[in-house]
Amino acid sequence: MNPQLEGIEAITGTYAFDLRVSNRTLKLNRFFWHMIRAEHRETFLNDPVAAMTAAGLTVDEQAMVQAQDWLGLVRHGVNFFVLEKFARVVRKTNLEVYALMRGESLEAFMATRRVPTMR
Repeated sequence: MNPQLEGIEAITGTYAFDLRVSNRTLKLNRFFWHMIRAEHRETFLNDPVAAMTAAGLTVDEQAMVQAQDWLGLVRHGVNFFVLEKFARVVRKTNLEVYALMRGESLEAFMATRRVPTMR
């Protein structure tokens, strides 16, 4: 383990994304990265299972994608910056994703913000 990450598991809500995690989840992160291309978005929207299977995603990874399990995907090792690309494909804003990661409605999440009316 990277000595800089020693003890990180003790920090609640922290999910390190290092080379080991990056290597383990490379196919899944590439799948999300490719959402920058219209043809990949279209393929996914037309047949999600075929798109995920072609990308080499595991059954568990496919289930997380289909459930839009945002926090589960981050815990599994998805880089949030590529996850944002997928959020746009399924028409979710960052604020909606943040709320879902916290297990809250968008309205409940926004009530915790300094400017709750800004979207």
